[in-house]
Amino acid sequence: MAVCALAAVVAAGCGAPGIPEPPSLELARPVRDLRAVRKGNAVRLTWSVPTETTDHHAFRRVGPTRICRGFNPQLRECGQPLAEKPTPAAQSTSRRRFHARARPSGGTGIPPAAYTDQLPPALGLEAPTRNLVYAVSVLNSYGRSAGLSNQVQVPAAPTLPPPGGLTAHLSGEGVTLAWDRVPAPETGPELGFNYRVYRRDVQSGKESIAGELPLGAGNPTLVDTGFEWERTYEYRVTIVTLVGQAGGTTAGVEGEDTRPVRIAARDVFPPATPAGLEAASSGRPGNPFIDLVWNANRESDLSGYNVYRREQGGEAVKINPDLVKTPAFRDPDVVSGRRYLYSISAVDVRGNESPRSAEAEGSVP
Repeated sequence: MAVCALAAVVAAGCGAPGIPEPPSLELARPVRDLRAVRKGNAVRLTWSVPTETTDHHAFRRVGPTRICRGFNPQLRECGQPLAEKPTPAAQSTSRRRFHARARPSGGTGIPPAAYTDQLPPALGLEAPTRNLVYAVSVLNSYGRSAGLSNQVQVPAAPTLPPPGGLTAHLSGEGVTLAWDRVPAPETGPELGFNYRVYRRDVQSGKESIAGELPLGAGNPTLVDTGFEWERTYEYRVTIVTLVGQAGGTTAGVEGEDTRPVRIAARDVFPPATPAGLEAASSGRPGNPFIDLVWNANRESDLSGYNVYRREQGGEAVKINPDLVKTPAFRDPDVVSGRRYLYSISAVDVRGNESPRSAEAEGSVP
């Protein structure tokens, strides 16, 4: 009897039920990282695919994702969706934990979802100063959702096609870019238009804005001096629509780009020829010298100057062993009773040498 009683107690202890968990609602957690980028009439949306439900279970009963679009200020509900697309299936919790340990960067292993909205051109003309608002809603297999994602906005303003005829010409002054004029459209004062020029370093891939010009009369030209010599660049031009916003701010929407033009910025251009050279003799008898002074060159890549000297009927010879760093030089190797003719050249950091200056005469009594 005692053995039976003990067995009964053990059986009762092993089989005691725990607290029952509530059933999962199987609703995907709403997206919180929706992003939108507009270029021309294409709006690119990207977001992370949810892998958990609102009650922190693995999201298995996967339905479609609705793409929602409206006008500002915000969407209260999706209404008639812009589109629906399949949602990638979520991994199980155990698999996600395993992959998170296996990958140093973590993540779910599911690539970001994306959708591109091609705007009809008439849309921007109907509401040029308003913003388009986007959200996504991830449904389960029962067609239910936990709500909209975060909402993002882009201007609805119209964009212009890119200009034609882009050319690039390299000179010592910089890269001169020119392209065909695009007439400014007739719009209200709330819209403006600029040409925007991009420069991309081919070796590093780094891209930056080289400059902007307003649309207007005349042939558009821009001289870019912000590059580095001995590198290769690609240039492209786009037209930016500028939209006045509440509070005095301005939003910009870029149109499509021109085809890029490539140019190798090889510096084969010498500095300007020095000017203003003057010569004056001085010194004590038996120890004469001739001092030279001239106007300083203004190039940022100037390395120094060379000094040339000749006598009447002779060839000019460089008399400085090293580059002269300042616009002044003293020549002590002179003889009384002789006349000397001096000229100066400028040299940049890449060894390009300018033509020699006009000569200045110096004589020793």
